[in-house]
Amino acid sequence: MKTVVAVTGDFYHEKAWADESLQRAAQPLIDAGEISLTSIDAEQLIETLQQKPDVVILFKENRLNPQDEHVRIWMDAEAEEQIAKYVREGGTWLGWHAGLASYPEDGAYVDMLRGHFLSHPVEHQVVRYEAVDGTGIGDPLQPFSFLDEHYFVTVREAETEVFLRSSSVDGESIGGWRHTCGEGKVLCLTPAHLQEGLNDPAFTEVLRQSLVWCTK
Repeated sequence: MKTVVAVTGDFYHEKAWADESLQRAAQPLIDAGEISLTSIDAEQLIETLQQKPDVVILFKENRLNPQDEHVRIWMDAEAEEQIAKYVREGGTWLGWHAGLASYPEDGAYVDMLRGHFLSHPVEHQVVRYEAVDGTGIGDPLQPFSFLDEHYFVTVREAETEVFLRSSSVDGESIGGWRHTCGEGKVLCLTPAHLQEGLNDPAFTEVLRQSLVWCTK
């Protein structure tokens, strides 16, 4: 059985919604005895990495108090190095939505991800997600859409595999990418922000298939 730990929720991202979405996607794997899923707080993460979980999921941005004058962060440079070391030595990291946001662009964490969040439009719009053929995540013949915070990201495409693309009235971007990193693996997924998208059946399947890839 593979051990999966998740850090979810922040000022702008409802923990309960993310947990519900993740639980729904993971339940078939839990029922089959393939994985265990545990939720931890961000301050427990570095200590937990010493226990070598098989997969870590991060759905949390770096800023703890984004609306205050003096913004505090939870992932400092030392934590970034510990996370990158965990992956290089064989761990798997799933950076999900907020887990791609507000981390230093020149830091070890973003370097490991090979991409990061740039911006999203102020207004939520219907975002269309389309799977890339042959990647095994999502159905390229069945694009799906829902009201979402359209994440625009920058990705070092030559150094990763894109498996999901996104588009809206605001433009086009990448919705998911994955790669090996040292002895470990990294998968990044940009949807979803609202409860509607987090509960969308097609997205649930993409998240489940992402978990399958992470636990291979």
